[in-house]
Amino acid sequence: MNGTDLGRALRELRVASGRQAKVVARSAAMSPSKLSKIENGALAPSVLDVERVLTALEIPKEVKEQLAEAARQVATEATAWRIYRRTGLHKHQEEIHAIEAQTTLLRVFQPSCIPGLLQTPEYVRGVQKGSELTDDALEKMIGARLRRQEVLYDRSRAFEFLITESVIRWKLLPAPMMAAQLDKLIAMSRMPNIRIGIVPLSAAMPGLPTSSFVLFDGRLVIVEIPHAEITTSEMRDIELYVDKFQMFDRVALSGEGARDLVAGVRDDFLREQETA
Repeated sequence: MNGTDLGRALRELRVASGRQAKVVARSAAMSPSKLSKIENGALAPSVLDVERVLTALEIPKEVKEQLAEAARQVATEATAWRIYRRTGLHKHQEEIHAIEAQTTLLRVFQPSCIPGLLQTPEYVRGVQKGSELTDDALEKMIGARLRRQEVLYDRSRAFEFLITESVIRWKLLPAPMMAAQLDKLIAMSRMPNIRIGIVPLSAAMPGLPTSSFVLFDGRLVIVEIPHAEITTSEMRDIELYVDKFQMFDRVALSGEGARDLVAGVRDDFLREQETA
């Protein structure tokens, strides 16, 4: 089954359900034009597209698993950040939000910045410095990212974050704002469904922290590189990232040890503020 076959199958299921395309598109967090292109074979659907449409159609589990597996066998895809900026970063945030809402265990490895689900509004702005977004586009993006964070309060889901110590020391914002961001990390680490690990600079590193990535259960991984975002559901690739996550997790501090380290860095920022 290729992308065209998948699109045709999705269209047949939608028509059989009696649902209008625009209603399904809205539920699947995509534009009606995108759904139309997928159904007509003009655009090969990603695994995420297929899963969202099938969820919107409330398809029986057996059929959903068959088509999702077919989608997994089609390809690994890369989307340039410039495309997301052109179409609207807030829309991409909404797409990720839809995936997170269907995930039971989410694992994040981040060697570059505080993970998006844990960022303060000020930190989001700091991350986007130099991105050439308009003020309106930036505000929409910040709003969409903060709405994503609501999923953290769903106790039926578990979240594991691995962050390198260099991330919490990287002065992306003025000292008071960095201290506030680290306070948020400490607070979120106390939630029963959230575990935050810090990979300390003093640890003997088991390997290089090459790229940030997010694991959605065991079915999908999204990898961020400077010019693009790579999505794959190929099991061999997913296993590679699971192994990498576990490798750094073994040397990470968690619980009170992680909170003590973060608090120490926060206090450094506060002292810097006092002497400024």
